[in-house]
Amino acid sequence: MPVISLSRIIAFWAEQQPDRVAIDHEGVQVTWAEFEARTNRLARAYAALDVGQDQFVTIGLPNSIAFIEACFATWKLGATPQPISAKLPKLERDQIVELGKPALVVGCAANEYAPTPCVPEGFTPDPSLSSDPLPERTAASLKAMTSGGSTGRPKLIVSKSPGAYDPDTPALEIQQRGVMLVPGPLYHNGPFLWCMFALFKGCTVGITTRFDAEQTLRTIERLRVDTCYMVPTMMRRIWAMPEETRKSFDLSSLRTLWHLAEPCPAWLKERFIEWLGPSVIWELYGGTEGQGSTTIQGQDWLTHRGSVGKPVDTCEMKIVGEDGQTLAPGEVGEVYLRPLTGQGTTYSYLGASAKAIEGGWESLGDMGWMDADGFLYLADRLSDMIIVGGANIYPAEIEAALDAFPGVRSSAVIGLPDDNTGNRLHAIIDRPEGSADPDALMAHLNAHLVRYKTPRTFEWVNEPLRDEAGKVRRNALRKERLQS
Repeated sequence: MPVISLSRIIAFWAEQQPDRVAIDHEGVQVTWAEFEARTNRLARAYAALDVGQDQFVTIGLPNSIAFIEACFATWKLGATPQPISAKLPKLERDQIVELGKPALVVGCAANEYAPTPCVPEGFTPDPSLSSDPLPERTAASLKAMTSGGSTGRPKLIVSKSPGAYDPDTPALEIQQRGVMLVPGPLYHNGPFLWCMFALFKGCTVGITTRFDAEQTLRTIERLRVDTCYMVPTMMRRIWAMPEETRKSFDLSSLRTLWHLAEPCPAWLKERFIEWLGPSVIWELYGGTEGQGSTTIQGQDWLTHRGSVGKPVDTCEMKIVGEDGQTLAPGEVGEVYLRPLTGQGTTYSYLGASAKAIEGGWESLGDMGWMDADGFLYLADRLSDMIIVGGANIYPAEIEAALDAFPGVRSSAVIGLPDDNTGNRLHAIIDRPEGSADPDALMAHLNAHLVRYKTPRTFEWVNEPLRDEAGKVRRNALRKERLQS
Protein backbone atom coordinates (compact mmCIF):
# COMPACT_ATOMS: atom_id res chain seq x y z
CA MET A 1 0.00 0.00 0.00
CA PRO A 2 1.43 3.44 -0.85
CA VAL A 3 2.17 6.15 1.70
CA ILE A 4 -0.95 8.26 2.23
CA SER A 5 -0.98 11.92 3.26
CA LEU A 6 -2.71 12.42 6.60
CA SER A 7 -4.94 14.91 4.80
CA ARG A 8 -6.32 11.91 2.89
CA ILE A 9 -6.06 9.01 5.33
CA ILE A 10 -9.54 9.41 6.89
CA ALA A 11 -11.07 9.52 3.40
CA PHE A 12 -9.12 6.35 2.51
CA TRP A 13 -10.66 4.42 5.39
CA ALA A 14 -14.07 6.09 5.12
CA GLU A 15 -14.39 4.72 1.57
CA GLN A 16 -13.73 1.18 2.80
CA GLN A 17 -15.64 1.17 6.10
CA PRO A 18 -17.92 4.24 6.22
CA ASP A 19 -20.29 2.88 8.88
CA ARG A 20 -17.66 1.35 11.16
CA VAL A 21 -16.90 3.21 14.38
CA ALA A 22 -13.72 5.29 14.14
CA ILE A 23 -13.73 6.78 17.67
CA ASP A 24 -15.55 5.72 20.84
CA HIS A 25 -15.42 8.13 23.77
CA GLU A 26 -17.10 6.40 26.69
CA GLY A 27 -19.94 5.19 24.45
CA VAL A 28 -20.26 8.31 22.26
CA GLN A 29 -19.28 7.17 18.79
CA VAL A 30 -18.29 8.67 15.44
CA THR A 31 -18.20 6.57 12.27
CA TRP A 32 -15.47 6.90 9.66
CA ALA A 33 -17.87 8.69 7.28
CA GLU A 34 -18.84 11.16 10.02
CA PHE A 35 -15.18 11.59 11.01
CA GLU A 36 -14.28 12.55 7.44
CA ALA A 37 -17.14 15.04 7.04
CA ARG A 38 -16.66 16.68 10.45
CA THR A 39 -12.91 17.17 10.05
CA ASN A 40 -13.36 18.63 6.56
CA ARG A 41 -15.69 21.29 7.95
CA LEU A 42 -13.40 21.94 10.91
CA ALA A 43 -10.37 22.27 8.63
CA ARG A 44 -12.21 24.90 6.60
CA ALA A 45 -13.02 26.79 9.80
CA TYR A 46 -9.33 26.71 10.77
CA ALA A 47 -8.33 27.82 7.25
CA ALA A 48 -10.63 30.83 7.61
CA LEU A 49 -8.51 31.76 10.66
CA ASP A 50 -5.41 31.67 8.41
CA VAL A 51 -3.97 28.30 9.46
CA GLY A 52 -1.70 27.18 6.65
CA GLN A 53 1.08 24.91 5.49
CA ASP A 54 3.65 23.83 8.13
CA GLN A 55 2.34 26.10 10.86
CA PHE A 56 1.72 24.90 14.43
CA VAL A 57 -1.75 24.59 15.92
CA THR A 58 -1.63 24.48 19.74
CA ILE A 59 -4.38 22.12 20.94
CA GLY A 60 -5.32 22.39 24.62
CA LEU A 61 -8.38 20.16 24.81
CA PRO A 62 -9.17 17.34 27.24
CA ASN A 63 -9.42 13.75 26.01
CA SER A 64 -12.35 13.85 23.62
CA ILE A 65 -13.48 13.26 20.07
CA ALA A 66 -12.93 17.00 19.61
CA PHE A 67 -9.21 16.64 20.46
CA ILE A 68 -8.71 14.00 17.78
CA GLU A 69 -10.75 15.94 15.22
CA ALA A 70 -8.67 19.08 15.90
CA CYS A 71 -5.48 17.13 15.12
CA PHE A 72 -6.83 15.72 11.85
CA ALA A 73 -8.28 19.09 10.78
CA THR A 74 -4.80 20.51 11.33
CA TRP A 75 -3.18 17.79 9.19
CA LYS A 76 -5.74 18.43 6.45
CA LEU A 77 -4.31 21.94 6.11
CA GLY A 78 -0.72 20.68 5.96
CA ALA A 79 -0.12 22.05 9.47
CA THR A 80 1.30 20.39 12.60
CA PRO A 81 -0.64 19.58 15.82
CA GLN A 82 1.08 20.81 18.99
CA PRO A 83 -0.87 19.26 21.91
CA ILE A 84 -0.79 20.60 25.47
CA SER A 85 -2.67 19.75 28.66
CA ALA A 86 -6.06 21.43 28.94
CA LYS A 87 -5.22 21.95 32.63
CA LEU A 88 -1.86 23.59 32.01
CA PRO A 89 -1.19 26.62 34.26
CA LYS A 90 -1.55 29.82 32.24
CA LEU A 91 2.10 30.82 32.78
CA GLU A 92 3.33 27.55 31.31
CA ARG A 93 0.86 27.75 28.41
CA ASP A 94 1.98 31.33 27.75
CA GLN A 95 5.59 30.15 27.49
CA ILE A 96 4.66 27.41 25.01
CA VAL A 97 2.65 29.80 22.83
CA GLU A 98 5.53 32.30 22.89
CA LEU A 99 7.98 29.56 21.93
CA GLY A 100 5.94 27.85 19.22
CA LYS A 101 4.28 30.92 17.70
CA PRO A 102 1.28 28.90 16.52
CA ALA A 103 -1.15 30.05 13.85
CA LEU A 104 -4.07 29.05 16.11
CA VAL A 105 -4.64 28.12 19.76
CA VAL A 106 -7.49 25.68 20.38
CA GLY A 107 -9.03 25.50 23.85
CA CYS A 108 -8.89 29.05 25.24
CA ALA A 109 -10.81 32.32 25.09
CA ALA A 110 -11.07 34.02 21.70
CA ASN A 111 -8.82 37.03 22.44
CA GLU A 112 -6.39 35.47 24.92
CA TYR A 113 -3.41 35.51 22.55
CA ALA A 114 -4.47 38.27 20.13
CA PRO A 115 -3.54 38.80 17.38
CA THR A 116 -3.10 34.99 17.25
CA PRO A 117 -6.60 33.59 16.77
CA CYS A 118 -8.02 31.29 19.46
CA VAL A 119 -11.11 29.09 19.63
CA PRO A 120 -12.59 27.82 22.91
CA GLU A 121 -13.36 24.28 24.01
CA GLY A 122 -16.71 23.34 22.49
CA PHE A 123 -16.06 25.27 19.26
CA THR A 124 -18.02 23.93 16.30
CA PRO A 125 -17.62 25.09 12.72
CA ASP A 126 -20.42 26.78 10.83
CA PRO A 127 -22.65 23.92 9.58
CA SER A 128 -22.89 25.68 6.20
CA LEU A 129 -19.20 24.95 5.55
CA SER A 130 -18.62 22.23 2.98
CA SER A 131 -17.80 18.71 4.12
CA ASP A 132 -16.22 17.86 0.75
CA PRO A 133 -12.55 16.85 0.60
CA LEU A 134 -9.93 19.60 0.71
CA PRO A 135 -6.85 19.83 -1.53
CA GLU A 136 -4.18 17.34 -0.50
CA ARG A 137 -1.51 18.92 1.69
CA THR A 138 1.16 17.16 3.73
CA ALA A 139 2.76 18.67 6.83
CA ALA A 140 6.55 18.55 6.99
CA SER A 141 6.23 17.53 10.66
CA LEU A 142 3.83 14.96 12.10
CA LYS A 143 3.74 16.48 15.60
CA ALA A 144 5.33 18.96 17.98
CA MET A 145 5.15 17.67 21.55
CA THR A 146 5.90 19.61 24.72
CA SER A 147 8.46 18.57 27.31
CA GLY A 148 10.58 20.02 30.08
CA GLY A 149 7.89 21.39 32.37
CA SER A 150 9.38 19.56 35.37
CA THR A 151 12.86 21.05 34.88
CA GLY A 152 12.22 24.64 33.93
CA ARG A 153 11.06 26.37 30.79
CA PRO A 154 9.29 24.04 28.34
CA LYS A 155 10.69 22.93 25.01
CA LEU A 156 9.02 21.68 21.86
CA ILE A 157 10.15 18.40 20.31
CA VAL A 158 9.36 18.75 16.61
CA SER A 159 9.18 15.49 14.69
CA LYS A 160 10.98 15.23 11.37
CA SER A 161 8.55 12.57 10.17
CA PRO A 162 6.11 14.10 7.68
CA GLY A 163 2.35 13.98 8.01
CA ALA A 164 1.98 10.83 5.91
CA TYR A 165 1.69 7.11 6.62
CA ASP A 166 1.62 3.69 4.98
CA PRO A 167 -1.16 1.72 6.71
CA ASP A 168 0.68 -1.53 5.96
CA THR A 169 3.72 -0.45 7.98
CA PRO A 170 4.07 -2.65 11.10
CA ALA A 171 3.77 -0.45 14.19
CA LEU A 172 3.53 -1.33 17.88
CA GLU A 173 1.79 -4.67 17.25
CA ILE A 174 -1.30 -2.70 16.14
CA GLN A 175 -3.66 -4.79 14.03
CA GLN A 176 -4.90 -3.22 10.81
CA ARG A 177 -8.64 -2.50 11.29
CA GLY A 178 -8.28 -3.68 14.88
CA VAL A 179 -9.55 -2.09 18.08
CA MET A 180 -7.32 0.08 20.28
CA LEU A 181 -7.97 1.45 23.77
CA VAL A 182 -6.03 4.51 24.98
CA PRO A 183 -7.07 5.53 28.53
CA GLY A 184 -4.13 7.93 28.96
CA PRO A 185 -3.93 11.71 28.38
CA LEU A 186 -3.67 12.33 24.64
CA TYR A 187 -1.40 15.38 24.96
CA HIS A 188 1.40 13.04 26.07
CA ASN A 189 3.52 11.49 23.34
CA GLY A 190 2.76 7.83 24.13
CA PRO A 191 -1.05 8.01 24.21
CA PHE A 192 -0.97 10.40 21.22
CA LEU A 193 1.05 8.02 19.06
CA TRP A 194 -0.84 4.86 20.03
CA CYS A 195 -4.15 6.61 19.29
CA MET A 196 -3.08 8.16 16.00
CA PHE A 197 -1.18 5.17 14.62
CA ALA A 198 -4.23 3.02 15.31
CA LEU A 199 -6.43 5.46 13.38
CA PHE A 200 -3.87 5.59 10.55
CA LYS A 201 -4.27 1.78 10.34
CA GLY A 202 -8.05 1.94 10.20
CA CYS A 203 -8.73 0.83 13.77
CA THR A 204 -11.61 1.69 16.02
CA VAL A 205 -10.06 3.71 18.87
CA GLY A 206 -11.59 3.89 22.33
CA ILE A 207 -10.62 6.82 24.57
CA THR A 208 -11.66 7.85 28.08
CA THR A 209 -11.85 11.26 29.76
CA ARG A 210 -9.58 10.01 32.53
CA PHE A 211 -8.38 6.64 33.73
CA ASP A 212 -10.72 4.46 35.78
CA ALA A 213 -9.71 0.86 36.43
CA GLU A 214 -13.15 -0.76 36.22
CA GLN A 215 -14.20 1.38 33.25
CA THR A 216 -11.03 0.32 31.40
CA LEU A 217 -11.77 -3.39 31.78
CA ARG A 218 -15.42 -2.82 30.91
CA THR A 219 -14.39 -0.99 27.73
CA ILE A 220 -12.02 -3.79 26.68
CA GLU A 221 -14.95 -6.20 27.01
CA ARG A 222 -17.50 -3.89 25.33
CA LEU A 223 -15.39 -2.95 22.28
CA ARG A 224 -13.53 -6.29 22.04
CA VAL A 225 -10.24 -4.39 22.29
CA ASP A 226 -7.17 -6.21 20.93
CA THR A 227 -4.46 -3.62 21.80
CA CYS A 228 -4.27 -1.39 24.86
CA TYR A 229 -1.91 1.36 26.04
CA MET A 230 -1.14 1.69 29.76
CA VAL A 231 1.38 3.00 32.24
CA PRO A 232 2.28 1.07 35.43
CA THR A 233 0.24 3.51 37.54
CA MET A 234 -2.85 2.25 35.71
CA MET A 235 -1.76 -1.35 36.16
CA ARG A 236 -1.40 -0.81 39.92
CA ARG A 237 -4.94 0.55 40.14
CA ILE A 238 -6.31 -2.40 38.20
CA TRP A 239 -4.47 -4.82 40.46
CA ALA A 240 -5.85 -3.05 43.54
CA MET A 241 -9.41 -3.92 42.45
CA PRO A 242 -11.13 -6.81 44.23
CA GLU A 243 -10.04 -9.99 42.46
CA GLU A 244 -13.61 -11.09 41.79
CA THR A 245 -14.33 -7.75 40.07
CA ARG A 246 -11.14 -7.84 38.00
CA LYS A 247 -11.80 -11.39 36.84
CA SER A 248 -15.47 -10.76 36.02
CA PHE A 249 -14.66 -9.09 32.69
CA ASP A 250 -14.10 -10.96 29.43
CA LEU A 251 -10.66 -9.86 28.22
CA SER A 252 -10.17 -12.72 25.76
CA SER A 253 -9.96 -10.29 22.81
CA LEU A 254 -6.80 -8.64 24.22
CA ARG A 255 -3.71 -9.58 22.21
CA THR A 256 -1.29 -6.83 23.26
CA LEU A 257 -1.02 -4.69 26.39
CA TRP A 258 1.72 -2.07 26.18
CA HIS A 259 3.17 -0.37 29.24
CA LEU A 260 5.75 2.43 29.23
CA ALA A 261 6.55 5.96 30.50
CA GLU A 262 7.60 4.95 34.04
CA PRO A 263 9.37 2.04 35.75
CA CYS A 264 7.18 -1.01 36.29
CA PRO A 265 7.81 -2.88 39.57
CA ALA A 266 8.84 -6.46 38.88
CA TRP A 267 6.13 -7.89 41.15
CA LEU A 268 3.42 -6.00 39.25
CA LYS A 269 4.68 -7.11 35.87
CA GLU A 270 4.80 -10.71 37.07
CA ARG A 271 1.18 -10.52 38.22
CA PHE A 272 0.04 -9.23 34.82
CA ILE A 273 2.05 -11.90 33.00
CA GLU A 274 0.43 -14.58 35.17
CA TRP A 275 -3.02 -13.05 34.63
CA LEU A 276 -3.00 -12.27 30.89
CA GLY A 277 -0.11 -14.41 29.63
CA PRO A 278 3.48 -13.47 28.70
CA SER A 279 2.72 -13.07 24.97
CA VAL A 280 0.27 -10.24 25.75
CA ILE A 281 2.55 -8.04 27.88
CA TRP A 282 4.86 -5.67 25.99
CA GLU A 283 7.09 -2.87 27.28
CA LEU A 284 8.74 0.00 25.42
CA TYR A 285 11.49 2.39 26.52
CA GLY A 286 12.29 5.47 24.49
CA GLY A 287 11.88 9.21 24.26
CA THR A 288 9.60 11.60 22.42
CA GLU A 289 12.62 12.54 20.30
CA GLY A 290 12.40 9.18 18.53
CA GLN A 291 16.16 8.53 18.22
CA GLY A 292 15.50 4.92 19.19
CA SER A 293 13.83 2.62 21.64
CA THR A 294 13.86 -0.81 23.20
CA THR A 295 10.99 -3.29 23.39
CA ILE A 296 10.46 -6.53 25.25
CA GLN A 297 7.66 -9.10 25.33
CA GLY A 298 6.73 -11.04 28.45
CA GLN A 299 8.51 -14.26 27.46
CA ASP A 300 11.88 -12.49 27.14
CA TRP A 301 11.27 -10.53 30.34
CA LEU A 302 10.85 -13.75 32.31
CA THR A 303 14.39 -14.75 31.30
CA HIS A 304 15.76 -11.18 31.65
CA ARG A 305 13.84 -10.03 34.71
CA GLY A 306 13.83 -6.26 35.09
CA SER A 307 14.98 -5.49 31.55
CA VAL A 308 13.26 -2.99 29.25
CA GLY A 309 14.42 -4.96 26.23
CA LYS A 310 16.81 -4.81 23.31
CA PRO A 311 17.29 -1.82 21.00
CA VAL A 312 14.99 -1.93 17.97
CA ASP A 313 16.60 -2.42 14.56
CA THR A 314 16.44 1.30 13.65
CA CYS A 315 18.88 2.45 16.35
CA GLU A 316 21.99 1.61 18.35
CA MET A 317 22.66 2.09 22.04
CA LYS A 318 25.57 2.12 24.49
CA ILE A 319 26.34 2.83 28.15
CA VAL A 320 28.81 5.64 28.87
CA GLY A 321 30.79 6.25 32.06
CA GLU A 322 31.69 9.57 33.70
CA ASP A 323 34.98 9.63 31.79
CA GLY A 324 33.18 9.29 28.45
CA GLN A 325 34.25 5.70 27.88
CA THR A 326 31.87 2.99 26.68
CA LEU A 327 31.22 0.64 29.59
CA ALA A 328 31.29 -3.15 29.57
CA PRO A 329 28.16 -5.28 30.16
CA GLY A 330 27.00 -5.07 33.77
CA GLU A 331 28.46 -1.61 34.46
CA VAL A 332 26.04 1.24 35.26
CA GLY A 333 26.37 4.49 33.33
CA GLU A 334 24.40 6.94 31.24
CA VAL A 335 22.32 5.51 28.39
CA TYR A 336 23.15 6.95 24.96
CA LEU A 337 21.49 6.14 21.66
CA ARG A 338 21.38 7.28 18.05
CA PRO A 339 19.29 6.42 15.01
CA LEU A 340 20.98 4.49 12.21
CA THR A 341 20.02 7.38 9.94
CA GLY A 342 22.23 9.71 12.00
CA GLN A 343 21.90 12.38 14.66
CA GLY A 344 19.18 14.93 14.11
CA THR A 345 17.21 12.89 11.57
CA THR A 346 14.21 12.19 13.83
CA TYR A 347 13.52 15.50 15.61
CA SER A 348 14.57 19.07 16.31
CA TYR A 349 14.18 21.15 19.48
CA LEU A 350 12.67 24.54 19.97
CA GLY A 351 13.86 26.04 23.25
CA ALA A 352 16.60 23.48 24.05
CA SER A 353 19.59 21.67 22.62
CA ALA A 354 20.38 17.97 22.62
CA LYS A 355 22.84 16.45 25.09
CA ALA A 356 25.21 14.79 22.65
CA ILE A 357 28.72 13.39 22.64
CA GLU A 358 31.18 12.68 19.84
CA GLY A 359 29.71 10.57 17.09
CA GLY A 360 26.19 11.98 17.39
CA TRP A 361 25.21 9.88 20.40
CA GLU A 362 22.47 11.48 22.50
CA SER A 363 21.26 10.92 26.05
CA LEU A 364 17.69 11.02 27.35
CA GLY A 365 19.07 11.47 30.87
CA ASP A 366 18.66 7.89 32.06
CA MET A 367 21.13 5.69 33.92
CA GLY A 368 21.32 1.97 33.21
CA TRP A 369 23.36 -1.04 32.14
CA MET A 370 23.28 -3.74 29.49
CA ASP A 371 23.78 -7.45 29.97
CA ALA A 372 25.89 -9.74 27.79
CA ASP A 373 22.84 -10.53 25.64
CA GLY A 374 22.28 -6.85 24.81
CA PHE A 375 19.25 -6.31 27.04
CA LEU A 376 18.97 -2.89 28.71
CA TYR A 377 18.21 -2.39 32.43
CA LEU A 378 17.40 1.09 33.74
CA ALA A 379 18.58 2.51 37.06
CA ASP A 380 16.85 5.91 37.16
CA ARG A 381 16.76 9.39 35.70
CA LEU A 382 20.14 11.10 36.09
CA SER A 383 18.34 14.28 37.13
CA ASP A 384 16.52 12.41 39.93
CA MET A 385 19.75 11.21 41.56
CA ILE A 386 20.10 12.11 45.26
CA ILE A 387 23.56 12.33 46.84
CA VAL A 388 23.49 11.20 50.47
CA GLY A 389 26.77 11.24 52.34
CA GLY A 390 28.65 10.99 49.04
CA ALA A 391 26.62 8.01 47.79
CA ASN A 392 24.61 8.31 44.57
CA ILE A 393 21.06 7.06 45.19
CA TYR A 394 18.34 6.71 42.57
CA PRO A 395 14.73 7.00 43.80
CA ALA A 396 13.19 4.44 41.42
CA GLU A 397 14.61 1.45 43.30
CA ILE A 398 13.30 2.76 46.64
CA GLU A 399 9.90 3.62 45.17
CA ALA A 400 9.58 0.12 43.74
CA ALA A 401 10.12 -1.30 47.23
CA LEU A 402 7.61 1.12 48.78
CA ASP A 403 5.02 0.38 46.09
CA ALA A 404 5.23 -3.32 46.88
CA PHE A 405 4.08 -2.72 50.48
CA PRO A 406 0.42 -3.64 51.07
CA GLY A 407 -2.01 -0.78 50.49
CA VAL A 408 0.45 1.59 48.80
CA ARG A 409 -0.98 3.15 45.65
CA SER A 410 2.07 5.21 44.67
CA SER A 411 5.16 6.80 46.19
CA ALA A 412 7.84 9.39 45.55
CA VAL A 413 11.26 9.69 47.16
CA ILE A 414 13.01 13.07 47.32
CA GLY A 415 16.10 14.49 48.99
CA LEU A 416 15.69 17.10 51.71
CA PRO A 417 18.60 19.11 53.22
CA ASP A 418 20.54 17.47 56.04
CA ASP A 419 23.44 19.04 57.98
CA ASN A 420 25.33 15.74 58.33
CA THR A 421 24.82 13.98 55.00
CA GLY A 422 23.90 16.79 52.64
CA ASN A 423 20.54 15.19 51.90
CA ARG A 424 18.22 12.80 53.67
CA LEU A 425 15.85 10.46 51.91
CA HIS A 426 12.23 11.48 52.45
CA ALA A 427 9.44 9.15 51.28
CA ILE A 428 6.01 10.48 50.34
CA ILE A 429 3.58 7.57 50.32
CA ASP A 430 0.09 7.56 48.85
CA ARG A 431 -1.84 4.98 50.89
CA PRO A 432 -5.63 5.43 51.04
CA GLU A 433 -5.80 3.45 54.30
CA GLY A 434 -3.45 5.90 56.01
CA SER A 435 -0.10 5.34 57.67
CA ALA A 436 1.19 1.81 58.09
CA ASP A 437 2.65 0.08 61.12
CA PRO A 438 6.23 1.44 61.21
CA ASP A 439 7.77 -1.88 62.28
CA ALA A 440 6.06 -3.75 59.44
CA LEU A 441 7.12 -1.11 56.92
CA MET A 442 10.76 -1.15 58.08
CA ALA A 443 10.85 -4.95 58.01
CA HIS A 444 9.56 -4.83 54.45
CA LEU A 445 12.11 -2.21 53.36
CA ASN A 446 14.99 -4.01 55.07
CA ALA A 447 14.14 -7.09 53.02
CA HIS A 448 14.30 -5.08 49.77
CA LEU A 449 16.95 -2.38 50.27
CA VAL A 450 20.42 -1.95 51.69
CA ARG A 451 20.42 0.20 54.80
CA TYR A 452 21.69 3.45 53.28
CA LYS A 453 18.83 3.43 50.73
CA THR A 454 16.11 3.26 53.38
CA PRO A 455 14.30 6.61 53.81
CA ARG A 456 14.83 8.36 57.13
CA THR A 457 11.49 10.17 57.15
CA PHE A 458 8.05 9.25 55.88
CA GLU A 459 5.00 11.28 54.90
CA TRP A 460 1.55 9.77 54.29
CA VAL A 461 -0.89 11.27 51.78
CA ASN A 462 -4.15 10.19 50.18
CA GLU A 463 -3.71 11.50 46.65
CA PRO A 464 -1.96 10.00 43.61
CA LEU A 465 1.65 11.12 43.23
CA ARG A 466 1.86 10.20 39.55
CA ASP A 467 -0.42 11.56 36.87
CA GLU A 468 -2.25 9.37 34.37
CA ALA A 469 0.80 9.43 32.11
CA GLY A 470 2.89 7.94 34.94
CA LYS A 471 4.86 11.14 35.53
CA VAL A 472 5.91 12.39 38.97
CA ARG A 473 7.31 15.90 39.44
CA ARG A 474 9.85 15.38 42.19
CA ASN A 475 11.20 18.91 41.85
CA ALA A 476 7.76 20.35 42.62
CA LEU A 477 7.26 17.96 45.57
CA ARG A 478 10.63 18.97 47.00
CA LYS A 479 9.97 22.67 46.54
CA GLU A 480 6.60 22.42 48.32
CA ARG A 481 8.23 20.78 51.34
CA LEU A 482 11.09 23.23 51.50
CA GLN A 483 8.61 26.11 51.53
CA SER A 484 6.36 24.64 54.23
